[in-house]
Amino acid sequence: MLRRLALRDFVIVPALELEFHAGFSVLTGETGAGKSILVDALQLVLGSRGDAGVVREGAARAELSAEFDTPAALRGWLDEAGFSARDSAQDSAGETADDNLLLRRTIDAQGKSRAWINGSPATVAQLREAADQLLDIHGQHAWQSLTRPASTRSLLDSQAGIDSSELVARFASRKIAEQALALARERSDELLRERERLAWQIAELDKLAPSEGEWIELTAEHQRLAHAQALMDAARSALDGVADADTNAETLAHRAIDQLGSVAHHDDRIAPILDALHGAVAQLQDAAHSLNAYLGHAELDPERLADLDQRMSVWMGLARRYRRPADQLPALLAQWQTELQALDAATDTAALQAALADADRRFHDEARRVSAGRAKAAGPLSAVVSQAMQGLGMAGGRFEVALKPLPAPQSSGLEAIDFLVAGHAGSTPRPLAKVASGGELSRLALAIAVTTVQAGGDGGVPPLIFDEVNAGIGGAVGDTVGALMKQLGRQRQVLAVTHLAQVAACADHHYLVSKTAQPDGRTASTVAAVAGAPRVAEVARMLGGERGAGTSLAHAQSMLRQALATVIEPAVEPAAVQPPSAATAATAAAAANPPAKRRRSKA
Repeated sequence: MLRRLALRDFVIVPALELEFHAGFSVLTGETGAGKSILVDALQLVLGSRGDAGVVREGAARAELSAEFDTPAALRGWLDEAGFSARDSAQDSAGETADDNLLLRRTIDAQGKSRAWINGSPATVAQLREAADQLLDIHGQHAWQSLTRPASTRSLLDSQAGIDSSELVARFASRKIAEQALALARERSDELLRERERLAWQIAELDKLAPSEGEWIELTAEHQRLAHAQALMDAARSALDGVADADTNAETLAHRAIDQLGSVAHHDDRIAPILDALHGAVAQLQDAAHSLNAYLGHAELDPERLADLDQRMSVWMGLARRYRRPADQLPALLAQWQTELQALDAATDTAALQAALADADRRFHDEARRVSAGRAKAAGPLSAVVSQAMQGLGMAGGRFEVALKPLPAPQSSGLEAIDFLVAGHAGSTPRPLAKVASGGELSRLALAIAVTTVQAGGDGGVPPLIFDEVNAGIGGAVGDTVGALMKQLGRQRQVLAVTHLAQVAACADHHYLVSKTAQPDGRTASTVAAVAGAPRVAEVARMLGGERGAGTSLAHAQSMLRQALATVIEPAVEPAAVQPPSAATAATAAAAANPPAKRRRSKA
């Protein structure tokens, strides 16, 4: 439920704080007073696009906030996103005072926007993500959506409880399989040539059979063998200097140790020097051991060197041919092998046909399930909307949901969904865009909005806002609209922006929007709850009478008393209403069970 709306420096509203209540509430006021500004403010705080134009002239920024009861469906999302209501202020007992959800947004004079959810910074996209669970806004042009296929399909699917995401995914898989088969057929010669080229190149590299890291090992071994004689000569010379010659380093070190050892007792500073010399002798002995080992394994191998020269020459030749560093040949071979496997799969039309058949079967299985759900929901939806039309100036009229098989499957399924309407008894239902006037479309949109929400039940349905959806409606029809909204208000919170006195009289709560001139010459819009005499005066104004005229006031008082005494009848159950025509039922059944394709017989 929407609890509170607060605005500061928004369009022509300097400051405003409104508290809302359960039931049916109306916003009224003279034309231009700013009734729809409040709906615009709610849409902005729920993430709609905003710019610097919403900032009141002369102000630095517009500030908007709205407080809601936290819907159960949003709790998990709030926790995951770090906006949990548990992080809000706590009462003296240490428990959360109110399980409320606070959305806040600012837009500055440069058009820069900032947003918060429960006091934590948020993105506008996150506001929009929460919006569907918080408010359901029906604008004065809601009827236009009734002429759009996507909207009619979405409405029917919502009533049927259908999630079409799996259908869309299976259609996409089917399309990919279809395109793969078509590509294989269209480019068969080209793909075959590409396969032959790859196979030849792979065979050439397979003769070399390069392994990962082999090139580094080859170059290191070649380096050793190519300089083996020089390495052995240097090692022998080093060994002579370290240990083998008469005046080698080890002998000289021992001589130094003997000389210093004989006099070390005369000066303590000699001891560290002797330690260093003993360490040097040990290192020289290790070096001599390593040199002996190296010379023991070193050898000249001209045959092995020739083999290395030949193999490395092949490596270098292939690397130059394919313009790759020699050490990348193993990776190139693996890449070509992968590409060859992909080409084999892409040219295997039998396998591609089998994959397409499987994808087509999976899609049609899901599509038939969706079609059956739509066909099942079409009748009850037609019935309840037809019932609502009877009191909206369309007596004898009939609304039907028609499911018409498509010539080819689409991501939305096997059928198109049309809304048909017969404006009076005895007429044949036709597409509503062709037969309904603007006023009839508005009433039809209202009937659909009310009945579909009723069909949804209480659980998890957000508050409803109707923004001048009763345009083109008046007289006795207005009484019915007011009664419908009052009835709806028994199930959930409803807020309507209206110009109809009949609708306003039915409300549980009445807010009056006024426009006044400020001392600085600017115009400001204010909103206040009205009851008693002020409410009677506003309803009288809406009736068209002169302000304060006794006749209008008496009429307004009578309307308010009558609305208060009206007994709200329960919503009509779909099963109690006459079912749709046989034609509609037939099209629904045909969509749910499309006929098999006929084979052409040869002459």
